[in-house]
Order: sequence, then structure tokens, then C-alpha cells
Amino acid sequence: MWLYAAVTAVRRVLYRAGVLRSRRFPVPVIVIGNVTVGGTGKTPLTLALIEFLRAHGYRPGVVSRGYGGRGDYPLMLSEYVTALESGDEPMTLFRRSGVPLVVDPVRPRAVELLLKRSDCNVVLCDDGLQHYALARDIEIAVVDGARGLGNGHLLPLGPLREPASRLEKVDHVIVNGDGFSRAGAHQMQLLAQGWLNLRGEMHPVPLPGSRIHAVAGIGNPARFFSQLEHAGYDVIPHAFPDHHDYALRDLDFGDGLPVVMTEKDAVKCLAVAQGHWWYVPVSAELPPAFLNLLLKQLDAFPSIQ
Repeated sequence: MWLYAAVTAVRRVLYRAGVLRSRRFPVPVIVIGNVTVGGTGKTPLTLALIEFLRAHGYRPGVVSRGYGGRGDYPLMLSEYVTALESGDEPMTLFRRSGVPLVVDPVRPRAVELLLKRSDCNVVLCDDGLQHYALARDIEIAVVDGARGLGNGHLLPLGPLREPASRLEKVDHVIVNGDGFSRAGAHQMQLLAQGWLNLRGEMHPVPLPGSRIHAVAGIGNPARFFSQLEHAGYDVIPHAFPDHHDYALRDLDFGDGLPVVMTEKDAVKCLAVAQGHWWYVPVSAELPPAFLNLLLKQLDAFPSIQ
């Protein structure tokens, strides 16, 4: 743990001291990340911010690490790119919003291509709080309300990528759901939308009380299973590793019961989808106080056109 803490701290200090160079761009860069491993809700938050920024006249673009993707980098998403190439989270963002989006583990290189091939005037970096090679103007850290900061220890003894004190240095802390409390944090709620058929077919949606197979290959599968149980379904849970690449055999449960999954899982299952497979999109509800603060920060940026 001490070695991990030392390496993390030294990298941060070297970038802040200018020994290692962070690349800055002529448009504001908003980094959306977390200090813990596992899913916290960054993707629905990013989608909500895309919609909000567009509604206020901005032209957002997104860069992403693309965990699990196998494409050649930098990769700009289009209708011809698959989730296997891009990774599930970028494809979810792209399919829902149509936002200009570039995948590359080297975030500055991704931003460079994004600005070259689109007219975006604000960049959202999906994950990358610890990627200091990319200079950022606004930092947003997302914390899962149910899991909080775990035991408070750094990897490998705990879930923290950086010390909990890192939250004091970001511009905004967003808490996803109930449980975790922190002074000055803003709470986000994820709202489930109507079920959608993976094939786009007009089958009747399973009614509450139905027995279903629930599939989740995300950072916190229990949240999805609990959401379905609270909606009244008799859930048979199937948790897969985060960013799992599905094969038909993974979801062939042999009983014909409805199979429901997250949107992030669905983008990787479209090619083998069956008529009784469904997914549940979610949307993020954000407090106006946070959105107003963010807008004030962006409006003060000198070179947005």
C-alpha cells in the first residue's frame, strides 16, 4: 500500500511542478473520474452533461480510455465502429448522444484528434482523473453512495486509487445515490427508463412479478439487480466481470425467461440478440445548484466560441 501511495503522490507532484508536462488545449477540458476502482456512475453523468451543455449552446465532445476496446488508437467513433473496437462505455455514450467521441488511452492525443475532426468547444474526459498528462480546467469526482470509499485504504488493501484527500482538490464531488455523505457534495440519482428490446421488436415488456434473468458486466452489478428487485421482479442474478465480452452461450439459460441487462452490456450483445432480451437505460438527475456552478465556470472561460 505504501509503495502504491508513494508512486501516486510522486506522479502528481511531478506533474504539478512541471517536471512532467501536462498538455493544455484551447477549449475547456472537464475530467469526470473517481478515486475508487469500480463503477460509480460516470457514464450516465457524462450523458447528462452532454445534454445540459447542448441545451445551453455548447458543442461538447468526449474522449475516453475505452477499457476493453481492441481498436487502433486514436479511434473516432462512427456508425461503422463496433463496441468490441471502442469498448462498451464509449459506445454507450455515442449511441445515446451521437456526440463526437475519440477513444485513446493517451488522452491528449484523443483530444487533438477530436478538435481536428469536430467543431466541439468543450471536452468531456470520461474517466482520467489520474491521467495527469492531460491538463484539465474542471475536475468532477463521482462517488458511489452505497460503497463510499470502502475501507479508506489505497490499492491493493482497499479500493482507493488516490488518497481520500484527493476529493478536497477537485472542483465538484458528485455522490451517486444515498449512503455516502460529504460536505459540499452534490447528490445524483439514477432513474431507470422504460425497458427496450435489443432487437427493437414490439414484444410486451415483462410485468413486475415476472421471473427474469438479470445480467450485468459492470463495476457494481448489485446496484442493477437491486434496482430490478425494487421494481418488483423475481430476479435471477448473473454477474460478469466489468467490460465482459459476451458470447451467445453466456446468456443461453435454457428456459426462455426474459433476459434483461444494462445498456452498457447491451451494446456488446446486439449482434447475437434474441427476441426475449431487454435492456434498461438510465438517466442521471442532477441538482440545479451543481449545474449552475458548472455553467458559471464555463461561461468564464475566455476562448469559447
